[in-house]
Formats: sequence, C-alpha cells, structure tokens
Amino acid sequence: MLNTTSSLLPTIALFPGQGSQHVGMGKDLIENFRAAAEAFEEASDAIRINLQKLCLDGPESDLTLTENTQPCLLTTSIAAFRVAQKELGYRPEAVAGHSLGEYSALVAAGALRLDTAVQWVRQRGLAMQAAVPAGQGTMAAILGLDDSLISRLCERATTAAQEKRASEAQEYLVAAVVEPANFNAPGQIVIAGSSDGIQEAVALIKAGGEFAGGKAIPLSVSAPFHCSLMKKARDRMAEIFATASAQEKPQQPFCQYVPNRTARPTLEVGVIFELLINQVDHPVLWKQSILSLLEMGHSTFIEFGPGKVLSGLNKRIAQQVGKSCQSLPMCDTSSLKALENTLKGNLP
Repeated sequence: MLNTTSSLLPTIALFPGQGSQHVGMGKDLIENFRAAAEAFEEASDAIRINLQKLCLDGPESDLTLTENTQPCLLTTSIAAFRVAQKELGYRPEAVAGHSLGEYSALVAAGALRLDTAVQWVRQRGLAMQAAVPAGQGTMAAILGLDDSLISRLCERATTAAQEKRASEAQEYLVAAVVEPANFNAPGQIVIAGSSDGIQEAVALIKAGGEFAGGKAIPLSVSAPFHCSLMKKARDRMAEIFATASAQEKPQQPFCQYVPNRTARPTLEVGVIFELLINQVDHPVLWKQSILSLLEMGHSTFIEFGPGKVLSGLNKRIAQQVGKSCQSLPMCDTSSLKALENTLKGNLP
C-alpha cells in the first residue's frame, strides 16, 4: 500500500466515455485494492449484473453493447478514482467527463450516488440504442476542418439527403439530418445523423471543393449519439429523473464540475438533471470544456478509467492555445504510483 498524501499539486479529474472500454479493464485494481472491488460489488448489486465478470472476461460482443458499456465504464472509472482517494487522499480541484463520463464525474464529485448512477446509465444506454432503428443512423469523425466548416458541411449534407429522398419513393424511419456531435479537439469533430445524411457528408469531404483538406472516417457505432435523432432517449431520461426519490437527487458536489452542454465549471446543483437530459441530443463540448479549464490556469489532468483518449485530446487542445498540459492515466498500480509522484510535485 502506498503512503497516503495530500494532493499538493492542483489537478483536474477526467472520465472517459464510450469507446474507451476493453475486455480486462479494471483487473489490476480489482486484484490489488479493496476499494476497487467494493465499487464493482456496489454497482453490480444495483443493477443485478456481474459487472466485474463482464469487464474482465467479456466477451467483447457483450461488453460493447451500449447498455453494458455505459455501466461498465462508469464503474471502472469510479473504482480507479476511489483507489486514488483511499491510497493517496486524492481530491481534485474540478471534474469533467466526456458524454457518459459526465455521470462518472458527478459521482466522483459526490453529486450522485454510484448505485443510482449505474442504474441510470444502463437505462440511458438502452434508451439511446432504441431511439433509432438499427441501420438508420450513424456517425463519422471529421478531421482537418474548423468548426465553421463543420457547420457548413452538416447543412449541405442534410440538404443533399433531403433532396435525394424527395426524388425517391422509399420511406425512411428517421429524418434526414446531419449535426455536430462531439467537439473533441482542434480539427477533430464527430458528426452524427441519419445514415444517408452521413453518407452525403463523407461524399462531400471526398469531393474536396470547400472541404478540401478534410478527411472523413465513418465510425462503427450502433446509433447516432448526441444529435436530434436521440430525442426519444432524451425524453426517457427526463422521465427517469422526474421520478427520482429525494435520496437519489443530486447533492452539493465537493468540487466544481464541467457540464458537456455549457463547458463552464460550476457548483450549481439544481441544473444537473436538466444538463444530463440535454446532453443526450446535443453535442459534447469537450474542446470548449478543456479550454475553460486551461484559461483558469489548470494544467494537470488525471484520466480515471481505461485508455488515454482524453489525454491525447487535451494535449492537442492545449497546443492550439500555446499552453502546457500534463495528462496522466490512472487505471492500474503503476499509474497510481505515477500519480502519487505527480501530486507531490515530482513530475516525470
């Protein structure tokens, strides 16, 4: 066991979203720290699913189902956070999470209970998956274009899909639409919408013209997350939160959190449900969130959970504005030791 220490260096705790999962995540922490094992037990009991077995053994086809991925990622991230709390006395200056990760951030900040949040994110996953019929919606990553061109691309792709539908006799189950979904980093934005709309966007990128220099990468996803086609999922989350008991409702967080919808640090409790509802069918403002934190003088970020996706994004965001940025993962015993050194000011 490491010696406990105060967080001498101010840090921001970050939590990843869907896409960072992998079979085996959390294994080292579960085997070496009781706090991690207890987090998995608490979450598993809440939804009556063995999340530890799902995370450690898979199979991958089950782990990647949206309704499983979301509670598994939430639990793995909180397990890592609780280990840092227990072993190092870790306390962040603020928390932020990407999409699903916003729930993890709110649990870490003490605003939501883990047992309640894990039930909600499982329902969130089911609702997001059911919001659009299979094959009718998708997403694509767009590289090399600025925000204004992304808006133009979405407008043109939506119009092209609508015009093509008007000339066909075929009936569609969802509206022809293309919208920004994730503002991840400079020159890296994910778009979402109807499958034919995304196809039009990809074709426009390949054609060059005003979008010359851009690159489109279709994503293998099960639904078009964070766009207006998620309205049914948004409505479902509104129903769930409307029936929350007094015990389940958000509590005052012990530190600031950065909502995906506003990208501005806050301590306000009364808007948490509203922000989580709106998050479902609106874009994730990750780039803007990190810029807000950098502008406040924060430069050290700890990513709790599997992977290093957010760390990579943060470095690109910081580089754009000429700021230095230290990003560390916290997912196993070795990264816990690195975190301890960082908190003491012994930066690698």
